[in-house]
Amino acid sequence: MKFMRLGSKPDTFYTVETVRSVASEVSTDIVIEVNQITFLLHKFPLLSKCARLQRLAAEARQLNKDKLELHDFPWGVEAFEICVKFCYGMTITLSALNIVAILCVAEYLEMTEDIEKGNLIVKLQVFLNSCIFHCWKDSITTLKTTKAFMPWSEDLKIVSRCIDAIASKAVVRPSKVDWSYTRNLQEKEKGTSQISANPTCDGIQNRKHDPIPIDWWVEDIADLEIDVYWRVMVAIKSTGKISHNVIGEALRVYAFRWLPGMSKEQVLTESSRGITHSYSSDYVDIATKHGHLLETIVSLLPQEKGSTSCSCLLKLLRAATILGASPSSKMELARRVGLQLEEASLNDLLIPSLSYSNETLYDVDLVQTILEHFMTQNQSPPTSPCTTQAYEKRRTRSAENLDFVESRRSTAATHSAKLKVAKIVDAYLIEIARDANLPISKFVALAEAIPDFARPVHDDLYRAIDIYLQEHPGLIKSERKRICRPLDCKKLSIEACMHAAQNERLPLRVVVQVLFFEQVRAAMAGGLGVHELPNNIKALISAPEGDSHDVAQSSSYDDGWDTLQQNVNSLKGDLAKMKMQLIEADKERRDLQQEIAKSSKSKGLRAFPSKPRKIFGKLWSSNKSSVGEKL
Repeated sequence: MKFMRLGSKPDTFYTVETVRSVASEVSTDIVIEVNQITFLLHKFPLLSKCARLQRLAAEARQLNKDKLELHDFPWGVEAFEICVKFCYGMTITLSALNIVAILCVAEYLEMTEDIEKGNLIVKLQVFLNSCIFHCWKDSITTLKTTKAFMPWSEDLKIVSRCIDAIASKAVVRPSKVDWSYTRNLQEKEKGTSQISANPTCDGIQNRKHDPIPIDWWVEDIADLEIDVYWRVMVAIKSTGKISHNVIGEALRVYAFRWLPGMSKEQVLTESSRGITHSYSSDYVDIATKHGHLLETIVSLLPQEKGSTSCSCLLKLLRAATILGASPSSKMELARRVGLQLEEASLNDLLIPSLSYSNETLYDVDLVQTILEHFMTQNQSPPTSPCTTQAYEKRRTRSAENLDFVESRRSTAATHSAKLKVAKIVDAYLIEIARDANLPISKFVALAEAIPDFARPVHDDLYRAIDIYLQEHPGLIKSERKRICRPLDCKKLSIEACMHAAQNERLPLRVVVQVLFFEQVRAAMAGGLGVHELPNNIKALISAPEGDSHDVAQSSSYDDGWDTLQQNVNSLKGDLAKMKMQLIEADKERRDLQQEIAKSSKSKGLRAFPSKPRKIFGKLWSSNKSSVGEKL
């Protein structure tokens, strides 16, 4: 921190209770009362440098007053005393901590060049311009002290000049930085971060082998109050020399510094729900302050996608929910999260629901909104390289092909992102399925928001459905059918099929579908062609992905579906029996090669041993007699 000393005489001020005076052989001849503190001083040194005191002394003589009163003096007694010491020629020390208060008092007392050359105001301005505004940390320290002296510090342009000084240094290239700063050391390998302060004035020289990061300044300005911080960030952004990623990092550091619930040390648990209901005056004031802070941060977020991490955006959204931020701020954060939802983690998506009208544990509606924003981005398909516009006709074919490749590449990235989002949503469904207050409509709407191609395997979705059925045992038959509607049995793994076949919580329709598809999978693994399967099985196989449940919901199914309960156990037995017979049939394959060739020529069918074909014939006929007509 820079210092400046003025004056050469020793300090001879002394204090007796509420009276301050100067030790001198000459008796005092003027009394000034400042905020209940009485100063016994001499007219000559004071009136020769303070134009306001000259006028006040003249008015006091006319009114026969024995003292000058400066009540409600906003800059404090200490700042006034320093100005008085300057008038006496005593040594005073100026720094970033007291320069604002002293300058305000000097301006109030009108200690200008008009009344005496080399007066205090000029010397203070020299110190500001030559030292304070040239020093990074002193500029920040001075800016922080201006809040206590508003609006004088604003009217004297101290605030704006500090902001300009800070912004001009923040945009300096890291290789040019030669001043002390506080830096955020990020250990990428460990995924941790720690803050180290530079204790020396020439700290950069002590780190010759340590490159200066481009975000070296973000930690220091994070100490500012939000209103001043907003002005500093606007000034930095207006230069156009700082990348949007660094701006996003600065906002992340500030949010983690001041907002509750952003860091692990500040995580608000479910007990916060009870706090919000109590609404003590102190809590409301704090929540209002934090809400204003959050909305200001949101207004500063860069528009570019990826400038702020998805995890940080979700933490801001969590804080907005807890603090009751404005709906516009929450929707803006939800939109930004939706643009990069593939980067989200399950823990960040588990945002607590604090609404009176919503008894669910987590804010599922908000996640649904985020997912909708994700699905609606980049919906336009890639265009062909062919074009009809005149200026594009002048382009070379190679340039057009390059554009087409880039368009296809962009579409492929979107497809990959949707695959990642599908996994995240399924994991989220597994978590929220345990909530006893979660309505079926919200669960199904979230599950069906994922397109069919983005969910190639339905194992996680099946697990979520099973957990929901387990946690909600009172569901009626139609509700159990409804929650299983997004499930595609053809996309279940063998392990999931085996579990589902024995799952008594599933609707009978789903169990039968699982058994049929397992039979088909086993049959096709043994070499049986699809065209050789019964018509009802082929209908289920040929159904579009995700629509096998629609086939199961046809009217012919509904007419006699309830009568199939007694046949389910026999189907399970047939499935196990078929697997054993397929194993035996495979062992006889080599001995029956000649018979395979003859049967393939005579019947025009795919090569398959006759004995296993008879086995399948018996199985299909036995199933068809009891089930096939109704399917």
